[in-house]
Amino acid sequence: MSFTDRDRAVRAAVAQGLVGAGEPVAGLLDVAGIRRAARELRAAFAEFTAPGTPVLHAFAVKAASLVPVLRLLAQEGLGCEVASPGELALARAAGVPAARTVLDSPAKTTAELREALALGIAVNADNPEELARIDGLLAAAPGTAPIGLRVNPQIGGGSIGAMSTATDTSKFGVALRDEGARDWVVRAFLDRPWLTRLHAHVGSQGMPLALMATGVRSLYELAEEINDRAGRRQVDTLDIGGGLPVNFSSDTTAPTYREYVALLRSAVPGLLSGRYGLVTEFGRSLLAKHGTVLARVEYAKSAGGRPIAVTHAGAQVATRTVFVPEAWPLRVAAYDVEGRPKTGEPVAQDIAGPCCFAGDLVAENRPLPLLESGDHAALLDTGAYYFSTHFAYNSLPRPGIHGYAAAPDGTVRFATIRTPQTLEELTAESGGAHTEALRDLGNE
Repeated sequence: MSFTDRDRAVRAAVAQGLVGAGEPVAGLLDVAGIRRAARELRAAFAEFTAPGTPVLHAFAVKAASLVPVLRLLAQEGLGCEVASPGELALARAAGVPAARTVLDSPAKTTAELREALALGIAVNADNPEELARIDGLLAAAPGTAPIGLRVNPQIGGGSIGAMSTATDTSKFGVALRDEGARDWVVRAFLDRPWLTRLHAHVGSQGMPLALMATGVRSLYELAEEINDRAGRRQVDTLDIGGGLPVNFSSDTTAPTYREYVALLRSAVPGLLSGRYGLVTEFGRSLLAKHGTVLARVEYAKSAGGRPIAVTHAGAQVATRTVFVPEAWPLRVAAYDVEGRPKTGEPVAQDIAGPCCFAGDLVAENRPLPLLESGDHAALLDTGAYYFSTHFAYNSLPRPGIHGYAAAPDGTVRFATIRTPQTLEELTAESGGAHTEALRDLGNE
């Protein structure tokens, strides 16, 4: 049997006690895989973009809100796209410079905007009211931070409605096809010489590449219209978002960055010509294939004739998969007590989590070698979002996350990315310091 680096990492994690009776679930991230993905992204744009074109690849922090991961990506030449004060704090803690940071959010407060503008962080305004708020802030304290406007080309959605950002009624950006909206956008730029960027994010899981390219073409054409009306190159940078879909059905990476950029060159010929600087905001596609949630099987049982493996990985780490399994299915790999790939005839079984509700299943009726108590279930392709969207149901603590590198001789080295949350930390987070706070309220 040939072993993958993931197989070696699983066995080493079990042998070293990163997963076991004391820590029954953990996240594993393939550091070499993440580095490779970042380099493939940069290489794809470098291949098709005119020499000298400024290109910032700003990683979507929401996909992996982990400071060491942001630091790793920064070392690989990436910046950060942030959508909250917390994400900005993480990017700054990782040492990402303001000049390589982009702030996107549909609900930025005045304080957030003021801080970003003062730091020189690029800001994409979401709507007319936010743009008016920026007007006031710049009048009080002029600055040089790049400022753009997010638009929604309203090109339609993909196969996952909740992830589609360019539908007719999406909450993001200025809806370009609404009556009078396009003229308003052009006038907004002509009235503000400091407004120099356009932003659109039309990609996400479930979006076909052709539709993504159509959205980028709409952005490019709007920039050309604004610059023509202005009589100068006022819009100098296009933020084309990210959202490259990920193949969750096998180990194959598809589509690739190169395929996407080649399509953009064909569909939007002027985009990569050097006429505009570019910003991207990829997240899931950089990390998903390089993460594994590894969980111990606590009990094996059956109900209605179907085997059930009760594990420690459920809705608390795989929230989307548990609640919307048809949109977010995950592959599951079976490993034995020692962390070796399990063999044997596949048996249809449920892979259940520890949460106290019946639907806490990460896989239902899934053919796998029969899992037994003490074995391990691995949720594959979980490097993005599964480590940054912890669901605190049943007060289950956040698991530890470890980066790994497998050497050619089969040895595996680990580095802790996030330590497992202790019960003391969980208690403090749940108001433990205020135990008596309600004692005298409502008792008059």
